[in-house]
Amino acid sequence: MGKVFEGIGSALADWLRNQPMFFVATAPSDLDGHINVSPKGLDGSFAIVDERRVAYLDLTGSGIETIAHLQDNGRIVLMFCAFSGPPRIVRLHGHGRVIVAGETGFAAAAEAFPAPLPPGARSVIEVEVTRVSDSCGFGVPLMELVDQRRLLPEWAQRKGPDGIADYHATRNQSSIDGLPGLTAR
Repeated sequence: MGKVFEGIGSALADWLRNQPMFFVATAPSDLDGHINVSPKGLDGSFAIVDERRVAYLDLTGSGIETIAHLQDNGRIVLMFCAFSGPPRIVRLHGHGRVIVAGETGFAAAAEAFPAPLPPGARSVIEVEVTRVSDSCGFGVPLMELVDQRRLLPEWAQRKGPDGIADYHATRNQSSIDGLPGLTAR
């Protein structure tokens, strides 16, 4: 039976930190817009700030949906699934804020993550958590983590700072629905 929590207590915080991946879901305000769900999970990319606040490190990627949606309406949910051990799903609903690399406040927000930040760190997404709930997870398969993929940081390293800036300017300007991305800043 599912449970709603008052906040992220220490036992739940430990469980969240031990999950190798999580999913982020956002949606635009326009009902005809596309809902987005993205997997996340490179080591050190998720942080618990306090019982009602979490953050994750957003790395440069092919889309800008999460940032565009958060700028549009701020709605976000993070979902964690136990792929090993006892079955469990935890959802963190809330209001997200984007802090883009180079903006005021980015350095302070980035302190929640291990230094140095991986190449291509695009932003920190901070979430004010308004609802913490879990459910059984009986339908989630048992899986074994083989290793972390290194492809994204390696790709960003090869691009270098100028290549990443060019990528942001050419590929991260707007969402698939035409919402402003990085250029809205």
